[in-house]
Amino acid sequence: MEDWVQERREARALRGGRRPAVIPYAGYGGDGWVRVLCRVLLVTPGEEQRALYENMRGWRTFTSISLSTAEVTVSSNGTTATVTADRGGVVDAVVPVSLEPGWREVTLTVPGSEPVQAPIFVVDPATRLGVVSDVDDTVMVTLLPRPMLAAWNAFVLDEHARRPVPGMAVLYDRVRRAHPTAPFIYLSTGAWNVAPALRRFLSRNLYPPGPLILTDWGPTHDRFFRSGQVHKRAQLRRLARDFPDVRWLLVGDDGQHDEAIYAAFAKEHPESVEAVAIRQLSPQEAVLAGGRKHTETDSPVAWHMAPNGGGLERSLREGGLPLD
Repeated sequence: MEDWVQERREARALRGGRRPAVIPYAGYGGDGWVRVLCRVLLVTPGEEQRALYENMRGWRTFTSISLSTAEVTVSSNGTTATVTADRGGVVDAVVPVSLEPGWREVTLTVPGSEPVQAPIFVVDPATRLGVVSDVDDTVMVTLLPRPMLAAWNAFVLDEHARRPVPGMAVLYDRVRRAHPTAPFIYLSTGAWNVAPALRRFLSRNLYPPGPLILTDWGPTHDRFFRSGQVHKRAQLRRLARDFPDVRWLLVGDDGQHDEAIYAAFAKEHPESVEAVAIRQLSPQEAVLAGGRKHTETDSPVAWHMAPNGGGLERSLREGGLPLD
């Protein structure tokens, strides 16, 4: 049914003169490869910039028309590759491109659109520490587990009304200064539709830049909505494979399933985990979020828990993580 609706919206948009536009997302890479992330939408000619959802309330981001199975050309340093978008217009592909460590760019084009630049963070082979951070209630106060509040935050609330979690940006900045080559990966169960708004929120509140790893919000063959836990577990395993020499600082909160996910990953890949940092919700936040989700934290890695970034920073320092 979803495909049927999508095909008709797509056909109507093309008949109406809309043209493809590539919405680039930050990706990451390693020695000789990059993971390219973007989305292809159909937009009115001349309004390509509006596809970035500037100043739009949440619900408008879910009315965009994607172009399924679009062919996207990725080029950089004389290397060109063609990748195909999925049924939601999302490209998530690994391309063999050699780039120097640090922030770099690749060019993305689809037939009928203007080229755009996608930022790529190439991890230095000598890097040994990285950060994986949850978004909801970890860096941004959203109270997402409560269904009605989740709908309000996703579809109604203006992005400028979202509040950052106290002290988390400072903590991340201290980590970045002490470990300048460390990648920051923001792993969330949110939909790709809200990626531009999340990116602007992180930038506006001075969080270190880094790729957002999100998911599709539509149904699968056996359920109405995709499993956020499965998404997070799969992406953590992928990071362990992509960067076997990097040990990750896993940051989350105790209002959803971060503790269980991180505990399972730490037991499965203890060599890939430096420490786990859990932001504890306040009693009021915990009630609105549907309670705390405690789990067994008996694992071979250190766990740190505090209600804000300042408390986590003190605990991490006492645990021996260099932050100077």
